[in-house]
Parts: sequence; structure tokens; C-alpha cells
Amino acid sequence: MGWLRVGVMIRQSLACVLLVASAAPHAVSAQGRMRAIVLREFGGPDVLRVEEVERPAPGPGELLVRVHAAAVNPVDAGIRAGRAAGLVGARVPYTPGFDISGVVAAVAPDVTGFGPGDEVFAMLDLRRGGGYAEYAIVKASEVAHKPARATHVEAAALPLVALTGWQALFETAALKPGETVLIHAGAGGVGSTAVQLARWKGARIIATASAPNHPFLRELGADVVIDYTTQRFEDVADSVDVVLDPVGGDTQVRSLAILRDGGRLVALAGLTPQARSAGRSPRIRTILVRPDSAQLRQIADLVDAGLLRPVVTHTFPLERAPGAHVQSETRHTRGKIVLRVVPESG
Repeated sequence: MGWLRVGVMIRQSLACVLLVASAAPHAVSAQGRMRAIVLREFGGPDVLRVEEVERPAPGPGELLVRVHAAAVNPVDAGIRAGRAAGLVGARVPYTPGFDISGVVAAVAPDVTGFGPGDEVFAMLDLRRGGGYAEYAIVKASEVAHKPARATHVEAAALPLVALTGWQALFETAALKPGETVLIHAGAGGVGSTAVQLARWKGARIIATASAPNHPFLRELGADVVIDYTTQRFEDVADSVDVVLDPVGGDTQVRSLAILRDGGRLVALAGLTPQARSAGRSPRIRTILVRPDSAQLRQIADLVDAGLLRPVVTHTFPLERAPGAHVQSETRHTRGKIVLRVVPESG
């Protein structure tokens, strides 16, 4: 489981800037300015600092969204620490964050289907970021109307992980009803969402997780849950059709051995040398998630139909983004971590 050189920047545009009071219940400290998390150097969580910066304006094909909640993803910490900065082109000063939910404050004249006051959620392009802020620029191709059944906190937890699961399982692996899928790290953000998507598709689901997360995963729809701390998954799973691997390393190497002929492995953490040398049988792919408004609309429909639920276990106010990153880097979070930008965002 990439990001323009600066997350929040001044956008010069004569496009309309129609700010409605209902879209900004908590005014920023000065007209035309906003609070945002800004990195001025790469490093530990303490480099995440709240600053007052210029509020951006939407250009062609863009919306300005008053952010109510922004999710924290492992990739955010990788960029902050500098490990993934070069990969995605991130340069300081930089505002992280790719998942948001909020209310449309303004739209460019060429944007249709959205207007001020609409509740929306979005995954921002991995080359741009900018979600850890009171306002964010969102392209029309990245956004959909928020699920009615979800709060802003819940909706913010969905885009990146749900799109990752959708694109990995349905586009890349072409998972079919009745097939068996092994989902590693099943209790994490991507894993818990992928389990639910695979259940909706009608697949048989095997998931790996520590023992305390087994009841949770069975509730989400896993048929078999393996305790990776005490069991070797290959002793339980065999001849699987699809493996979803957000872990990499030895887990990926061992997963290759349990794929049936024609089986598919989708790697979210890059390919090991063994995977690269395995050729095209079994079929092995790595993906980098991309924004997709049409897929987000389908994901919102699943939420409203009660077939997909966001899983949020930790929330932090915007100014405590460093603490959110500390929690993320434990790699033991069930579901997602979300920043509440508007305190009552729910």
C-alpha cells in the first residue's frame, strides 16, 4: 500500500470561491487562512506540526472541501520519515493525508454533480496529499458523496483501504464467487475491508491475525482465521486461488507455495526476489492504489446497504497527529486511525 510536492499550496484561480456557513461550522483563525499539519523536515512524529497557512482555492476540475475527518495510513508515516518521500515525489514543506471526509465549500465552474454543502469523501492522489488540514483541494475524479449511514470519521477511514481492496481483489486478481482467498494481516485497515469485500463477492475467506482478533474477523465474514503467532498458515491453507499480501518478505515467499495452478498473488508491499523470479505462473502482481470516484460510489452503496462497515479504533484531534503516527507505527491497530479535524464530526 504515493504525492505532489506540497500538500497545501496557494492555488491561483478565478474560479468561484463560494464558502457557505454550513460548510464551515468552525471558522479558521483568520479569513482566507486555515490550520494544517506541515512537515518542514522529514523525521519522527514530532516533525508533524500545526501551522496556519493560506486556504487554497479550487482550479479547473476541482472542489474545495471543508475537512471534518482525515484518516491516517501507514504510508503517511513512511513519507513523514522520508522512507517513501522519494518514491512519491514528496518535498517539504508538505502536508500529509490522502483520506478525507467533509463538506464541499466551493467548486470550480466546470465541476458538475457537486455543490456547496454536499457531504463527500475522497482519496487524494498519492502524488499530492494535503488531507491533514481544515480545507483540502479534491479533484472531481477523486470524490464521491459520503455514505449516508457513515459519520465523517467512519467515511474518512474508507477510501484508501477500500479502493486498495477493490482494485487488488476485483481488478487485479479478478476474484470470483466460490474461489478461496487468503488475506494476510486481516485485522488491519486494508485486511478488514478486504475481508468484507471478498464476502460480498461470495468468496471463501482465510485470514491471518493474532488470536484476540479472531472473533472480530469471523464477524466480518472470514471462514477460517489463522493465528500467525502460533501457526504456519501453509499448514492450514492449501491450493488457494488468490493471496492478498500487504506484508511482504518471508510471508510473501511462503504464500507462493500454496497457490494453486492459475492462482494469483497481489502484493501491496512490493515483490520479493523470489516473486520476481517466479514468472507468470502463478500470476504475481504488485499494485499502487489510485483514486477512482466511480469505485468510491460503489463502495458508498455497499456501506449504505449494510454490506461494508468502516472499522475505526483510534481517533485523535488534528493537533495530536504525532500521537496518531506513533499508534500507526505499532503496526497493531485494528482497522483505522482517524484525525478529527472538526471536533463533532462523529
